[in-house]
Amino acid sequence: MTFHPRMVSATEGIRVLEDLRWRQWNGVVADVWHVDCARGGGGYYVSQDARLFVVLEGGQGHAGVQLSTRSGAVEGARAPLHMSYVPAEMPLWSRIEGDGKLRHLDLHFDVDTLSERLGARLDAGRLATPRLAFMDERLHAIARLIAEECLAPEAHHDLYGDGLVVALFIDLMKLARTAEPVRRSALSARQLRRVTGYIEENCLRNIRLQDLAALTDLSQSYFSHAFKAATGIPPYQWHMRARMRRVEAMLADVELTLPEIAVAAGFADQAHFTRVFRRFAGVTPAAWRRARRG
Repeated sequence: MTFHPRMVSATEGIRVLEDLRWRQWNGVVADVWHVDCARGGGGYYVSQDARLFVVLEGGQGHAGVQLSTRSGAVEGARAPLHMSYVPAEMPLWSRIEGDGKLRHLDLHFDVDTLSERLGARLDAGRLATPRLAFMDERLHAIARLIAEECLAPEAHHDLYGDGLVVALFIDLMKLARTAEPVRRSALSARQLRRVTGYIEENCLRNIRLQDLAALTDLSQSYFSHAFKAATGIPPYQWHMRARMRRVEAMLADVELTLPEIAVAAGFADQAHFTRVFRRFAGVTPAAWRRARRG
């Protein structure tokens, strides 16, 4: 029997081939598994969170997977690539009818956090309705991008993954835009000073939206709108501008090498640093430094 922090599972005939790769974003934990499955194997799973199971590759030998809940069995997917949405606290059993290797993505949703981020009350009936062994090309495409973020040695900024998981959840839950968006006031001068001061002090590391919202005692959704109303740009852009200003100050110091600056500024390596800086300044860090010296 194995344990996810909020999930219990027991499997037989399923062997893990690689170390688990995972990422956590605001309201979602994503796990990528690579396993070898034996005919007749299977498992039992129950999670405190709603989750989406997505077959990414190697499903040819698993078209006969049988999924069942207490309400009865569901016919296994006939397509090699498929997915299943399982509501929170719903036990699920699976049985494998073919040998082979399988790579899959599990997305565990913190519904309360996602509801707060979206500023909307989610449909309880839809959240409680399982969708087993189905295929949706658009959802699958987003899921593959999320899996790539888990597997890539050089992942994007956290807000990239945040955007992907929210987009997938909105599509999965079929959430429509509200007809009349709620108008929110801007941050007060005191709140803005506190938030921007925190960003300036911590600009060389990743800053989570929930940390900024906590400084103002606002929900994440309300804070995002109030910050943009006060500054004209989202918190992420303010953070990136502060980070690049700090980087420019370091570039002006001729004693620091580019690799040293890349590490100090929290980038994965010099190549990652160069790409981000070029998007911001229009030139590479080396070219910016040469121009300043000239």
